[in-house]
Amino acid sequence: MAKEVVLGVDLGTSAVKVSAVDRQGTIVAQEAYNYPLSQPAPGYSEQNPEEWVSGTTVAIVRLILNDHLSPDQIKGISFSGQMHGLVSLDKAGKIIRPAILWNDTRSSKQTREINEKMGDEFINITRNRAQEGFTLPAILWLKENEPESFARIDKIVTPKDYLRYRMTGKLQMEISDAAGTVALDVAAGTWSKRVQEVFDLPATMFPEIIQSIDNVGAISAAYAEFSGLSTNTQVVGGAADNAAGAIGAAILKPNMVMSSIGTSGVVLKYEDTADVSYHGKVTFFNHAIPNKFYSMGVTLAAGYSLSWFKKNFASEITFNEMVDSAQSSTIGANGLLFTPYIVGERGDGDIRGAFIGVDGTQNRADFVRSVLEGIIYSFKDLFEIYEAAGANFDTVVAIGGGAKSPLWLQIQADIFDTKVVALQNEQGPGMGAAILAAVGLGWFDSVQEAANTFTSFGQTYEPIPENVAKYHKYYELYKQIYGQTAKLSHDLLALRRK
Repeated sequence: MAKEVVLGVDLGTSAVKVSAVDRQGTIVAQEAYNYPLSQPAPGYSEQNPEEWVSGTTVAIVRLILNDHLSPDQIKGISFSGQMHGLVSLDKAGKIIRPAILWNDTRSSKQTREINEKMGDEFINITRNRAQEGFTLPAILWLKENEPESFARIDKIVTPKDYLRYRMTGKLQMEISDAAGTVALDVAAGTWSKRVQEVFDLPATMFPEIIQSIDNVGAISAAYAEFSGLSTNTQVVGGAADNAAGAIGAAILKPNMVMSSIGTSGVVLKYEDTADVSYHGKVTFFNHAIPNKFYSMGVTLAAGYSLSWFKKNFASEITFNEMVDSAQSSTIGANGLLFTPYIVGERGDGDIRGAFIGVDGTQNRADFVRSVLEGIIYSFKDLFEIYEAAGANFDTVVAIGGGAKSPLWLQIQADIFDTKVVALQNEQGPGMGAAILAAVGLGWFDSVQEAANTFTSFGQTYEPIPENVAKYHKYYELYKQIYGQTAKLSHDLLALRRK
C-alpha cells in the first residue's frame, strides 16, 4: 500500500517549496518553484499573488507527475507563509493590486500616525508597536495614497491565507497571521474594534479567524482540476512562517530560542501565556499552538545581506565557498564591523548599513566574516531585550542559512554565549506546515506530539570562553554604530531622492 502523506507548503518571499511528509516525519518528495519580487521604488516591495498560486500548483503537479505521488496518497495539506503581506480583495474575491510585502518600508508616515494616535493603548491591545512592513500601516498607506483601490476593498488577507482561499473557496484568516496584521487583540484572539474605530476601518474588511490546526474542508473541485489533487484532500489552516518555523524546529518550551536566517533574520521565543510584556521592543503574536504565544525580533536584511555581498563581490564562487572563506579571517574580522541595515529596519526605514574599520590590510574573507558576525550582533541586540525583561533560556536552535555552516554556528554560540544546536532534518517552516496538517488530520493529538515525532536535534555547539570574551568587546563597539550612523544615513538617502 502506498504511503499516506501530507503536504507542507512553505510560501516564501522568493519561492514556494512543497514537501510531502509521511506519518513518521520522513520527507518522501519535495518540489520548489521560484517567482519574482517587484521593487518599483526605493523601499517598496510587492508581489502578484497569482504567482503564489501558480507556483504552488506547479510544485504540486511536479510531485504528482515527477515524484509519482498518487493524489489519493495526499491526505492533507497545510501552509507556512511569509508574514504581514497585504492582499486586498474586492467583493468578487479578485485581487485589486499587487500585494504589499513584509519587507516594504514605505509606510513610515502611517506607522508614526498609529503610534502617535494610540501610544501605549495600541501596545496593550496588539502587544506590538506599529512598524513598517506590518499589515495595518500598509492598509493606511493604501487608504491615503491609493484611495480608489482602498474604496474597492471588501476583504484583506495575508499571503498563505489567500493561497488557502484559492484552494478551498473559503476566505479566512489564521490566527498567527491575524496577529501579524497588528489589528488583533492578541490576548483575546479577536479583531480589535478599538483599532478599527480609531483608524476608520470597517469591521467587514477583516475575515473570520481560524486556528492553525483547524481543518477547513476539502480541496475544491475547481482547484482539484487545476492541480491534479483529489477533492478528498483535506486543507488545514497553517501558520505564519515564523510560527511554523518554530514548530518545525521543536521550539516547544520557554527555555528555548530559535535563531533563523533566511532573507530576513528572526530570533523567536516560545511564550506559555500572554502574561508577559516586552513593551513593544519585540513583537508578540499568537502561536500556531492553540492558546500559546511567541515573541520575536527581526533583522530585515540578515541573509539578504550575505546574498547581496555574494552577488556584488563574490559571484565567481559558490555560496558555501564564500562562507567557508571566513575561516581564514579572525574573530572581529581583523577589525572590521558590518551593520546589516541595507534595506532599512523596522522602526527606521531610512537607516542604512555600513562597514566600519576598513583598511588596506583586509581582504574579502574579512568582509565575509564581518557580514556573518554583523548579522549575529543584530540578533544579540534582541537577546539583550529578553535578558533585560528577565527571560531565561539555555538553548538556541538554529535554522535556515545560519544552520548550514559549522563556522557560523560556532560564531552564534560565541556571540550569544549560549549553546546552539542544529536540527538533523532541518526543513524549517515547511516541516512546521506538515506538522500542522498531520495534527489537523488527527494523526496526532497535539502539535507537541507531532513535532517530537517529526524533528530531531543534531550537533551541539558550546560557547568557547576565550571567543566569548573577544566578541563581547566587539559587540560593545557594534552597539555604538547605529546611533552614530543613523543621521548620516538619513541625509545620504535624502540627497539620493532629490
